[in-house]
Amino acid sequence: MRPTAREHLAKLISFDTSTGKSNLPLIDYVEGFLQGQGLAPQRIYDETGTKANLMTVVGPAGVPGYVLSGHTDVVPVTGQAWSSDPFTLREADGRLYGRGSCDMKGFVACCLAKVPDMLDANLKTPFVLALSYDEEIGCLGVRSMVAELAGWDNKPLGCFVGEPTSMEVIIGHKAKRAIKVHVTGKTGHSSLAPDFVNAVEYAALLIVKIRELGKRYASEMRDDAYDMPVSTAHVGKIVGGEQLNIVPEACFFDYEIRALPELDMDAMCGEVEAYARDVLEPEMQALHPECGIRFELISDTPGLAMTGEEEIIRLTKHLAGRNGHAKVAYGTEAGLFKERAGVPTVVCGPGAIAQAHKADEYIDISEMQACEAFLDKLIAMCRG
Repeated sequence: MRPTAREHLAKLISFDTSTGKSNLPLIDYVEGFLQGQGLAPQRIYDETGTKANLMTVVGPAGVPGYVLSGHTDVVPVTGQAWSSDPFTLREADGRLYGRGSCDMKGFVACCLAKVPDMLDANLKTPFVLALSYDEEIGCLGVRSMVAELAGWDNKPLGCFVGEPTSMEVIIGHKAKRAIKVHVTGKTGHSSLAPDFVNAVEYAALLIVKIRELGKRYASEMRDDAYDMPVSTAHVGKIVGGEQLNIVPEACFFDYEIRALPELDMDAMCGEVEAYARDVLEPEMQALHPECGIRFELISDTPGLAMTGEEEIIRLTKHLAGRNGHAKVAYGTEAGLFKERAGVPTVVCGPGAIAQAHKADEYIDISEMQACEAFLDKLIAMCRG
């Protein structure tokens, strides 16, 4: 059975693998296809057993090869005005529409379509197909696969992360850390507000500090290879208070830092915590000792920093027919493969990131064809 990339994509899109939902029906489909090709895919479940990574070696075992990495989860369609069912593939004007078509089931479909060709090629250099879950909420799922790869005696030669780059060669992306901040005050009637500790006000002071740090980052180190050339700090959500005449007892907010990969993320987040610990909490606790500020890690994804001179980068340029390379502000799983498994990694895949996460998400058919041509060249090279 040799389904085309389009046929695989139609099937992959039909599975609603939105954030928070199980990806196991999709994994069942992919596993069944791979087993039908005589392969033995390995599942790595999350702690709930409702999601899984899938890893498959195609070619000789125990030999260093190339990882083809893609995530199976997609962002939700809630609140988006789609022109058609987001979980049914629609073709129009040279484009394939559907949730995940661009980010990044298009790449996964291309890889699956090439598995029979890999098997026919009598490979001397194997491929490792690595499909993950929960990339969209902090690259959570891939970490268990990365840990497994880190323990292999024969480390992969390189890893291709097929995020939508319009087949451009991406050698760097920023690190991202997301944190939830819990501010605990002391409640009371607003007519006596000075006797209490207003959690919303102290959260606001900390938010202003985060904004000041973001402005400072913009005046310090920059890398003009990025579309956003500086590190950034951003507060995206805040919840606090019950009604106007009650001093708020609790306030919660989420913030993130997206840092150039050469910078020390611990030190950057440490400045925020130091301001809370050394400036704000003493004021709060002078009135009511039980008050305070607590930080909870939401996600932490390392950046990717390749020089552009590595063999995997030269190879990717050859396969993609590109002379140059670029860097992006959004995060991917690439930094985890490089930093935690020690695998040289590049980001290169079909589709434009500008189409991701939107209503009527699509991938150009020409992008799918370019990705298949890329894989054809790689397969030919791995014949030996």
